[in-house]
Amino acid sequence: MTFQDFHFDSQLLEGLASMGYRNPTTIQEQTIPIILDHKDVIACAQTGTGKTAAYLLPILHHISGTDKQHTQALILAPTRELAGQIDQQVEGLAYFAGISSIAVYGGGDGIIYEQQRRAMKEGVAIIIATPGRLIAHLTSGTIKLDQLKYLVLDEADRMLDMGFYDDIMRIISYLPSQRQTLLFSATMPPKISALAQKILKHPQTVNIAISKPANGVLQQVYLAYDHQKVKLIHHILQDGSYSTVIIFASRKETVKALNQTLKRAGIRSEAFHSDLEQEQRETILRSFRNKHLPVLVGTDVISRGIDVEGISLVINYDAPPDPEDYVHRIGRTARAETTGTAITFINEHDQRKFHAIETLIGMEVTRIPLPEGLGEPPIYQPFIKQQKPKKSSHRKKIWKKK
Repeated sequence: MTFQDFHFDSQLLEGLASMGYRNPTTIQEQTIPIILDHKDVIACAQTGTGKTAAYLLPILHHISGTDKQHTQALILAPTRELAGQIDQQVEGLAYFAGISSIAVYGGGDGIIYEQQRRAMKEGVAIIIATPGRLIAHLTSGTIKLDQLKYLVLDEADRMLDMGFYDDIMRIISYLPSQRQTLLFSATMPPKISALAQKILKHPQTVNIAISKPANGVLQQVYLAYDHQKVKLIHHILQDGSYSTVIIFASRKETVKALNQTLKRAGIRSEAFHSDLEQEQRETILRSFRNKHLPVLVGTDVISRGIDVEGISLVINYDAPPDPEDYVHRIGRTARAETTGTAITFINEHDQRKFHAIETLIGMEVTRIPLPEGLGEPPIYQPFIKQQKPKKSSHRKKIWKKK
């Protein structure tokens, strides 16, 4: 099957050709006809399967033959990085169709807010926004969405995890009840089903390989104590086989400390976390995309929040707190039917977490022995509960003033 089979607008097909799109992915093949038929959709697909284009293409096709001065589509995203990337895809796909878009998110100064306000007031066909900043514009009366026809919730599960439920419902109160609503999610927990029942009408469901890593990912695991991990990273990277690397840690404090340690070890890296200013984040991502920066160290905010082609290696410095996050982390590599490697370090405390991950993905990940000179690894005992230090039975005396 090719994109020609969808009978898209000729200008949209030009945009597809210019971006090198030829054959639709599975999620695109299954959802595009439903969206073109103006039906609501719940689509569940893992990161890297092409779900952004799955909803953008039919929406752009519908908009291409209408008045493009009114806001017709609203796309909600959990992070500013994802909002920016969706906007870039709109620009590429709609370049020849003349469909305007704007990414609306916080983190900037008053000048950026004013630029967003002015652009939306003058008229833009597609708004891609994070919930908080969009609500600020809605309550100020900046934008009118009374002619909106399409609402998309991208990474809906992530938005709910980040506490955006009330914001989403508040935004929906500003929208026409007659609209097409598309909900895209990497997972389908009960809270997503509950949200779908409230905001969608007779939706059709498309479910693509939930919670399974892409086939092109070579998964490996090292059992390693914390003090062995940095030397292990150095060993993995020293032969130069991996040109673009993301290292995930579960806490931003760990990200900051690890980045400094890697730099002292001679590894060119940068830390990516929520404490950075927006300009700093954009500079780091630009350098990483352009292959000027080989190693990016970050938290799970980038497991779904960035879209960089050609990432050859993902390292989990520690096991993610949620097994689903493992799938999203390693989904940064082997995108668009390419191949990549995902390596996870498991210390004596993370073994239960990793057993839960293997249960979720339905396979045992290959264990790799530590290189010579790093010492002995911890024994893999996922079913033995770690003993917590016993609290002293000694009670401090409390002296009361008389």
